[in-house]
Amino acid sequence: MTTNTPSNVTTNTPTVYVGVDIAKATLQVHRQGRQTVLPNTPTAHRKLCKELKLLPAVHVVCEATGGYERDLVQALHKAKTPVSVVNPAQVRAAAQAQGQRAKTDAIDAAMLTDYGQRYQPPPTPPASPVQLQLVALTQWLKQLVEAQATAKTQAEHHHEPFVQKQHQQLLDYYAAQIQTVEDKLEALLDKDPVLEQRVETLDAIQGVGLRTALLVLAHMPELGQLNRQQVAALAGLAPWTRESGTMKGKRCIGGGRPEVRLALYMATLSAVRFNPVLCAFYQRLIGKGKLPKVALTAAMRKLLVFMNHQLKALAAEPQSAAQEKN
Repeated sequence: MTTNTPSNVTTNTPTVYVGVDIAKATLQVHRQGRQTVLPNTPTAHRKLCKELKLLPAVHVVCEATGGYERDLVQALHKAKTPVSVVNPAQVRAAAQAQGQRAKTDAIDAAMLTDYGQRYQPPPTPPASPVQLQLVALTQWLKQLVEAQATAKTQAEHHHEPFVQKQHQQLLDYYAAQIQTVEDKLEALLDKDPVLEQRVETLDAIQGVGLRTALLVLAHMPELGQLNRQQVAALAGLAPWTRESGTMKGKRCIGGGRPEVRLALYMATLSAVRFNPVLCAFYQRLIGKGKLPKVALTAAMRKLLVFMNHQLKALAAEPQSAAQEKN
């Protein structure tokens, strides 16, 4: 089997894949056939990084766990140890393809090692400090907006004056918190002119607001560097076919990054009403007998592809200017 090797080692050095199953409290490490359990703490992360440095051409494979993997991945990046954060569904499907139906931390760690050896996933690039802060702030902003929306729907059910007063104070608190986070995001954009320009480019698209632009760029920093098929698949908006013999199943979407899909859904609801291009596209699909949900999904995909195109054009502008100058 051909193996990936880092540039700093000879080509005949095989890559040693290390699977790490990450839980809230523990790390299950499968390394060269041996299993070890470590606490999911900064001290244990440093210890593991130091031990992995002793292995030639080591490559860690772990799953995206909703945030529990973040500190370990950052520690590995700091130690310059290649690490791939892979899709849990793909790892599970690979395990089931081998007849492995049981699921424990030890089995999952071994399956991650096997996944690395079989598929040799590319290393996950480290996120910049600005990108990490952008993700944290947009996630917190999303939670505040959702909590504010819930509180607003409850307001009409309060009739006791004291409760009404307390509830209004709660709404005022949410509004103040949201404004504080938005001010923090503006300050972050001021520090990074490139990110600010990317946000402004997306915000200029009719139907895409500032919050949508921030959310999409926070959870899909690759936007503007992919082709139309790749960007649709990454967001989970690429339809997949279900056909067998004479059976023609409905095409579905799924996987990808749900945070991006949610942000696009809200933006597209507005865009199909006020963006003339998307409005005409949506109405044309409805006229062909497509279900509203199907037409809206297609409009979401078209909007994302256009956002990707605009960021590609933005990235090409400095190069074009440099060529004209020369």
